[in-house]
Amino acid sequence: MNTNVINNYTRLKASLFLLPLFLLAVIALFLYSQNALSVGGYIQIQKNSFFFINHYLGQYPNLLINLTQLGDALVILSLLSIFFVYASKVWESLISGSLVSLLLSGLLKKIFAIPRPAAVFSDDSFIIIGKKLTGHNSLPSGHSITVFTVLTVLLFSFMPKSLKYKIVWYLAIVVAGLMLVFTRVGVGAHYPFDVIVGSIIGYISGLAGIFISRKYKLWAWICNKKYCPVFILLFLICCILLVFRIINQNLILFYLAAAGLAVTLYKIIVAYLKKQSEDSRNHLA
Repeated sequence: MNTNVINNYTRLKASLFLLPLFLLAVIALFLYSQNALSVGGYIQIQKNSFFFINHYLGQYPNLLINLTQLGDALVILSLLSIFFVYASKVWESLISGSLVSLLLSGLLKKIFAIPRPAAVFSDDSFIIIGKKLTGHNSLPSGHSITVFTVLTVLLFSFMPKSLKYKIVWYLAIVVAGLMLVFTRVGVGAHYPFDVIVGSIIGYISGLAGIFISRKYKLWAWICNKKYCPVFILLFLICCILLVFRIINQNLILFYLAAAGLAVTLYKIIVAYLKKQSEDSRNHLA
């Protein structure tokens, strides 16, 4: 599996960054043409679409509150932790991409400082599911960045060879991603453009993670079994954090994430013990 991922990465070209940059330029020009580059204009131009999407999606609170958790790095990376065992190259890209996304998300949120819907509209005018967010950090959506960072890495890591299947795979990833990120509008945490821009930033972050891991080999050491104790400890901490999430919210997605981590932990521990046993036999010989 790791070999296929590496082969897919070698075929990627830097021109892939052109489409997301073009889309960001189109959005900026559209907002400019609508006099929506100010905070007030940005919110006003999306007011009706926000209420429409929020009230429509808000009819499914149990589904939304679970799906929106996939924008939490702890949850989505726990679900994908098994790739640490079978396709470490994917995790190298996920780590690099996550660091890029964290940097871009924090920087852009401070630059734009857009107030959240709950900081602008009255609580009884729209649906709020989960925690009420009132900060001035709405643009871009951090959950959307996380979702598309991860999905972009998966998109190019497991891209099929056949053109027909490539199209299907690409569309499936994009549609699934958009469905997930628009849950942020459904729970009342973001405006539509927040999640659209966040998705594009996430795509850029995922691509950047792939190119960084391909060129610099910063995380190549993670597949070395002698470092297994470090990741066993890290994954145990993540399991504990998920247990606290389960206690506080009891969402099915947290159980699935914890189960994914448990399987990965088992695989890592078995591999590490096997290596230790082999090393002991070799030493005695």
